Amino acid sequence: MAGKPPHTGGGPPSAAARPPGIPPHPQTLDGAALLHQMFRFDRAAWRMLDGGERHEIASEASSALHKMEDSDTGGSALFSLLGHKGDLLVLHFRPDLEQVHRAELDVENLRLAEFLEPTTSYVSVVELGLYDSSFKLYQELAEQEISPDSDEWAERVRARMDEQAAAMAPRLDPSVPAHKYLCFYPMDKKRGEQINWYTRPIRERLQMMREHGMIGRRYAGRVKQIISGSIGYDDWEWGVDLFADDPLVFKELIYEMRFDEASAVYADFGPFYISIRLPAAELANWLEAGNPQFGTLAP
Repeated sequence: MAGKPPHTGGGPPSAAARPPGIPPHPQTLDGAALLHQMFRFDRAAWRMLDGGERHEIASEASSALHKMEDSDTGGSALFSLLGHKGDLLVLHFRPDLEQVHRAELDVENLRLAEFLEPTTSYVSVVELGLYDSSFKLYQELAEQEISPDSDEWAERVRARMDEQAAAMAPRLDPSVPAHKYLCFYPMDKKRGEQINWYTRPIRERLQMMREHGMIGRRYAGRVKQIISGSIGYDDWEWGVDLFADDPLVFKELIYEMRFDEASAVYADFGPFYISIRLPAAELANWLEAGNPQFGTLAP
């Protein structure tokens, strides 16, 4: 009888594929809460109002949303969506889910909300994956024959994560980046019978994520990327926000990443949303289908 073929991703890896004492999951650092709200604007109903009422509603919304833009707890931002998936994207960054929900309720309490039909939304938290540091720490602890089930293991991991969190604090609690364009999309890692990211040995996943990250680093200065985790919060596993002043960089970056193994073999992508920053001060002009001045906020 022929021997069993080598593991190729279609099921659990063999015991030999994972070093003893090495857990399969990397640690993550979690930060600010995010909410993406996508709306369709009922322009026909809006135009049925008289000009005075439209002005009152627009002024109320513009004032409230301007205060949210200036929030010292992460901020909010409006974006005008291109295409058929919606008209307006409202993005909130807050320290936790309760505060991001309060921002959601603040939008719902506006009179303007009567004319905004939700098309979709996305809930997540800023996530920094720590493949490299997790694997190195796991190796250290395994060499010291410390069990992953022990209190000492948990304490050592917690101490290392605290160190990492302190070093990366600005990245965990960002404000909405001040760029003109936003590209947002959700994504998963494949978990099928034949192709399953989560059954690959951590060493292999680490190498693929290193290669994936090298591509992103080549675009530093041209695009600001914020990855947020949503496992247990929303229908996809991660949300990706790309901010830039030149929208072509989104196409270049995402196209190049299509060719690395982590994306080409293991990634599933959700719908893409492309939008332009709409300062709250320009909201009334946008509501009237005028000629709003898109772009970052005035200093």
